[in-house]
Amino acid sequence: QVQLVESGGGLVQPGGSLRLSCAASGFSSSNYAIYWFRQAPGKEREGVSCISNSDKTTYANSVKGRFSISRDNAKNTVYLQMNSLKPEDTAVYSCSTDMYPSCELTSPPASLLYFGSWGQGTQVTVSS
Repeated sequence: QVQLVESGGGLVQPGGSLRLSCAASGFSSSNYAIYWFRQAPGKEREGVSCISNSDKTTYANSVKGRFSISRDNAKNTVYLQMNSLKPEDTAVYSCSTDMYPSCELTSPPASLLYFGSWGQGTQVTVSS
């Protein structure tokens, strides 16, 4: 059974850092693209970052230069390092996969949005 579990969210001051984790089970995440999405109250879900099976990374313009995605294959876990956090980064962050090897962050496929596997999400709040 494919399962994704996020952790690492919390309350942080503007300018601070957090590292989110996405622990996979039931499959080898290294073989597939893993995405991070976020959704703030009253806003549409936004693709934040993706790492392909060949470790090619992509980022939304809003986080480029501040966020970094990586994976630890031994732990079957994907991380999202978030630095220089801003209040507008406040959202529920979720990881997901559609079991395809490549990323399509700018135009997420239906296979991901409607048929993919998603974690329950972790809340990130950036506030002073």
